[in-house]
Amino acid sequence: MESLRVERLDHFGLIVSVIKNLRLIEMIDARLVPDAQEEITPGEAMAGMILNGLGFTNRPLSLTPQFFANKPLDLLFREGVHAEMFNRFKLGRTLDEAYDYGCDLLFSELALGVCAQEGIDRRFNHLDTTSFSLSGAYVPDSAEQAITITHGYSKDHRPDLKQAVLELMVSQDGGVPFVSKSWDGNASDTKIFQERAEALIATFKHSPTPRYVVADAKLYNEDNATHLNNLGFITRIPGTLKLVSHVISQALRWDAWQALDTTTRYQRLALGHYGMAQRWLVVSSQAAYERAESAVTKACHRESEAIAKQLFHLQAKRFETPAAAQAALAALEQSWRYHQVETANLIEHQRYAGKGRPTATTPMKATAWQMQVQVRPDNEQMRHRTQHNACFVLGTNIAASQLRDPEIIAAYKAQAQAEGGFRFLKDPLFFVSSLFVKKPSRIQGLLMVMTLALLVYSVTQRRLRQQLARQGKTVPNQINQPTAWPTLRWVFQLLEGIHRVRVTVQGQLHDLIEGLHEVQINILRLFGEEVCRLYQISPG
Repeated sequence: MESLRVERLDHFGLIVSVIKNLRLIEMIDARLVPDAQEEITPGEAMAGMILNGLGFTNRPLSLTPQFFANKPLDLLFREGVHAEMFNRFKLGRTLDEAYDYGCDLLFSELALGVCAQEGIDRRFNHLDTTSFSLSGAYVPDSAEQAITITHGYSKDHRPDLKQAVLELMVSQDGGVPFVSKSWDGNASDTKIFQERAEALIATFKHSPTPRYVVADAKLYNEDNATHLNNLGFITRIPGTLKLVSHVISQALRWDAWQALDTTTRYQRLALGHYGMAQRWLVVSSQAAYERAESAVTKACHRESEAIAKQLFHLQAKRFETPAAAQAALAALEQSWRYHQVETANLIEHQRYAGKGRPTATTPMKATAWQMQVQVRPDNEQMRHRTQHNACFVLGTNIAASQLRDPEIIAAYKAQAQAEGGFRFLKDPLFFVSSLFVKKPSRIQGLLMVMTLALLVYSVTQRRLRQQLARQGKTVPNQINQPTAWPTLRWVFQLLEGIHRVRVTVQGQLHDLIEGLHEVQINILRLFGEEVCRLYQISPG
């Protein structure tokens, strides 16, 4: 009796090996204690959800058994694990258990354990928030601590949908998340950042090494100044502050720029603001200048069209005096930002008493004045506005002896780590379509699992890039050029087409890994012996 079964392995073996190496299943089961009658443990259930998310198949949790139907679960998990065990009832109960334990607490404990194992440098802590739009009706939770799914400021530009807000803090080293907290759909960034800043004071105080918080402009406000004064912070100063415009204008007048690199320059200013001694850096770059130039050109074009309409109506009017005509033009000119009057001529129109063509003796009744105007772009103003808009201001209370100016700018630019994490979480092929669960408490649990998937992804990507750098190797990118800094998402695509073939011949079971080629083998060898053993290749 012979039988043949082909199962997809692809990149899932790599992900499972990282999950096991990080001991995530063990750490989860130590906190969400498994029931003796459960077929799979809470840790295995969460690992299954992570695999579902990192499969990028746009498959909701209710279809997780379908996702695992053609996967070698005995190889990925253990003997006796089957696809139907990952049903929506088991996964829903696991989310409930995570909520009862505390989703934020559970993630924090898992992430800190991973950071310690991986030696993640947490000197710079990048803080940001995003919103997840949700559709459908949500059953109110009896739990008092459950978040409220409601309308709020939508960063997805979907104000018609209810939402939940997720706060994330990631490391600059690899973009590894180590703080995740879900909030009500109408929670403001200002409130979230204030509470986080207050919580970080004690954490940073007991840290054996200096730690700093990095965030966007929402962190910096007068109400939060007391907390910020006790933290080392790096943030963008809000452009809504009048002082920011003044500082940028002053920097442009001084023109004492220092080169950061070939395309970026900055000027430093020491000042006191909100009761704190600070260092502000006015930063400008070639890329920002080009963006500002494009924006100003478009604004100038829009203003030109608006001015044409204004002048059409102005020039059709008759004024009683030249002063009235000049005043009407001056009123319009006040609203122009990028144009100025080139010529303005007054045309006199005399009105006579009586009807018909006037004669030499016809008395004059009144005189009216008509304005004829030509405008031109104000090139000097456009240049100044472009230079101004190409600048932004960074603020910090960290002493220059601890962090030099270039380090401050580099730390803020790395804020893209947090933003990249949100782009990952909100990828249409990731978990977001799975937010079909109707209980807010399960939404919180699912947001935590999604962030846990980001943790696994970022750690795996960090390991890959470190090994490529250490061994001086590269992988081919999308256009078949060598790169030492690939995204893990691309590597997942490179690992497609790997299968486990299970053949039974005369009662003997034989497992073969099929579909491996040289590029895939070289990538898998970067992750060590355990991965090589799973894919049945030599460590090299």
